[in-house]
Amino acid sequence: MKLITALIQPHKLPDVKKALFDAKVYKMTVTSALGAGAQKGYTETYRGAQEEINLLKKIKIEIAVNDDFVQPTVDAIIKGAKTGNIGDGKIFIQPLEECIRIRTGEKGKAAIG
Repeated sequence: MKLITALIQPHKLPDVKKALFDAKVYKMTVTSALGAGAQKGYTETYRGAQEEINLLKKIKIEIAVNDDFVQPTVDAIIKGAKTGNIGDGKIFIQPLEECIRIRTGEKGKAAIG
């Protein structure tokens, strides 16, 4: 079991969701996030004062998958999120020690589905 975490540009979320659904990956958690990376932010003028914005809006997607779904999930995220420009995002894959479905008490691979 693995936990896949992806940070992507907000406007790419519909494309990533479609690519994931096409890969038969339906379960995910999506949250708004702020982050700084190679883009390094931008400068904005507000009421005559310049302000540096170095935390940019991102979308964080978390997906718990069984081992046989890791590569299709990663491929789908890349397919949906890639523009070829700086700031496309990152994917992190971590081992998932345990998963428990609260409703039924199922554990492990059965709980992930």
